Amino acid sequence: MLEGWKKATAQTLKAGDPMNDFLSLSNRILTILAGLLGAAGVAGSAVAAHGGYGETLNTASLFALIHAALTIALTRGAPTRLSTLAGALIIMGALLFCGDLALRALAQRALFPMAAPLGGFLMIGGWLISALSGAFRRN
Repeated sequence: MLEGWKKATAQTLKAGDPMNDFLSLSNRILTILAGLLGAAGVAGSAVAAHGGYGETLNTASLFALIHAALTIALTRGAPTRLSTLAGALIIMGALLFCGDLALRALAQRALFPMAAPLGGFLMIGGWLISALSGAFRRN
């Protein structure tokens, strides 16, 4: 049973395969979004340090930096369905979580109800799928 799971999640993709093209494009998009998320994390840290916006903005910035680095790490090497899914969940979760915290700190309002918890849930899912991706990766 485990062998079937390994085969389905870590199949080798061939050149010209539409799924390979999709995963390669997805990796490029995730890398771009991770770079923007990291830049926002650095900018947010500067504003938090010099603008007096408190720990909420600092937390958002730290999470943005950590999850940007994780997403970039996931996009290195040959893309797999699991690594792409993990990266997408992490980016979506970080945007919701960090965006909600930053908006609370800067504008004293929420993005929408439960945005931060939903973002946190997506980031946790991304970390777990990242672990699965590593466990079933073929080298």
